[in-house]
Amino acid sequence: MYRFLFSSKWLGYLLLAAIFAAGCVGLGRWQMDRRAETLAEINRVVSNYSADPVPFADVRDQFSRLNPEREWTQVELKGSYDIAGQRVVRNRPLNGQPGYEVVVPFKLESGETVVIDRGWLPIGNNTPGRPDSVPAPPQGPATVVARLKPAEPALQRGAPDGQLASIDLAGYSAQLGYPLLTGAYGQLASESPAVQDMPFPFPKPSTDEGTHLSYSLQWFAFGVLMFVGFGYAARQQARNAAIDAEDAEAEAADGVFLHSSGPAVRRRPAPRKRKNATAEEEEDAILDAQGF
Repeated sequence: MYRFLFSSKWLGYLLLAAIFAAGCVGLGRWQMDRRAETLAEINRVVSNYSADPVPFADVRDQFSRLNPEREWTQVELKGSYDIAGQRVVRNRPLNGQPGYEVVVPFKLESGETVVIDRGWLPIGNNTPGRPDSVPAPPQGPATVVARLKPAEPALQRGAPDGQLASIDLAGYSAQLGYPLLTGAYGQLASESPAVQDMPFPFPKPSTDEGTHLSYSLQWFAFGVLMFVGFGYAARQQARNAAIDAEDAEAEAADGVFLHSSGPAVRRRPAPRKRKNATAEEEEDAILDAQGF
């Protein structure tokens, strides 16, 4: 009944179904990988974001090469800001609004220097391409609590004086003319003494895993449904073939029969059951019989 499945036509259909299903599986696994990355980020936020700050000496190596598992760790730093080295980083949207981030070198009591991202500023109205004002950090000795963030890669685009295209710490160090710890920077959580005029603080990262799981399940379901559709089409083809075979047998049975002693005769078709006449048809018959 299903011999037609071995025809070139149906083998081609099967190949197309397999290719489509493989593509769906690939997209489903891609969504699962993205979900795994999102869950890892959520775990880091949950574990590190609000944990007690640790002294700089305990995580000094993280500023040289940040372990992804230590991202968002709060670190307590003591030293002073290099206000002359302050820069703004271009093209940093926040909540859908374009703006800048303010980065400042922070010279530690140990003699090393790290970079602190003090917050976000909206685009300015006075001078195109620059914020209207950049709040200054506190002068003199300060205590800063900052969260570890990895350094960003250099971008193949320039920036005006006093600005950076990205938080590329190696490039920033070259601008300043003195060494920085270039593996990570700190995103400001708090500083003391506090100043009245501050950039906008950064919001807490989202802990919503999104729709990756539902999307992956949908892609897997699409792959399965492709084979379900193929099976349904094959079943319909087999049923149609069986019906055609039954019709052919019925026509042969109602056709010409050979008798042993006579010519071929055609079997009379079975009379059709007559349906009941309507009232109008009965009246017409009576009038016809009376000659009207």
